[in-house]
Order: sequence, then C-alpha cells, then structure tokens
Amino acid sequence: MLKHDIQAMEVIHLGPEQINACMELNQLALNGLWSKQQWNKELIDSRSLCMGVLKSSALLALACGWLVVDELHLTAIGVHPQHRRQGLARLLLSKLLEQGQLTGAVHATLEVARNNSAARGLYESCGFKTAGCRHHYYSNGQDALIQWRSLEKKAEPRQKI
Repeated sequence: MLKHDIQAMEVIHLGPEQINACMELNQLALNGLWSKQQWNKELIDSRSLCMGVLKSSALLALACGWLVVDELHLTAIGVHPQHRRQGLARLLLSKLLEQGQLTGAVHATLEVARNNSAARGLYESCGFKTAGCRHHYYSNGQDALIQWRSLEKKAEPRQKI
C-alpha cells in the first residue's frame, strides 16, 4: 500500500481527454466494466458526472454518476489496486454527492454486489441504506443490493440564546 500526500493530488471533472486513462483504470479496478464506446458516452453526456483523482497526471481513482430528474444514480467507483484503502473512493464519493446536490439531486442511488463487503461498508458509512435487491443482476449471477441516500440538507438545530 502506498501512502499519498493529499496536497499532491487533484480532484478533477473527467472529460474525453481522459478516456485512455479511464479505460486503463476500467481494466485494473472495474474488471472491464464498460467498453470504450460506453466510456466515451459517460465522459461527454451532459447528464453524466465523472470525477477522478490525479497525482502527477496519473488517474488513481474515478467515480461516475447520472443525473436523472432529482436523482443522482452512481454508476461506477474504481480505485487503482495499488492505491486502495487510502480514502480515495470516499473522497470521490463525497465530491460526486456534493456535485449532484449542487445540480439539483435530492437523493442518490446505486447498485452494489451483495458480496462486495468493502464497497458496502463505504456506502453504509456515507449514509446509504439498502432498499431492495435485484436478484441475479450481474453476469456472474450475483445479486445487486439497491441502496439509497438523501442529499437534502438537514436543518441545523436552533441554539438557545
């Protein structure tokens, strides 16, 4: 595991100019989740939010989501295997949720494999709750848990004067 100097990293919005880096990370972190054509759509569609963590111009992590009416649907979060367990997924998830909220989303949703305990732990620690299950959702027959989270700001408690 490599330790990172947080000051040396940059969180950016990903665009078509990062497609090759996304494809490389797609293979390393997401087991080839999407084709180049699918990545291109993710990176150019105005309803899509894709963010990445760069260090010395290397893409270490990425997160993508779609804005659908008032919902942010998270579609992918991946971290380079050598840079996992260092808070990069949490950082990107936080930034993606913040961007979704700024663009009008009031809740977020995602699907996560039932057996992906690391991802489930991250999502639950960030306020996501399991709301259902899509049986045999993935090509390997694994179930997907549907998770939801509100993005609405809670009112601050009043202070007594």
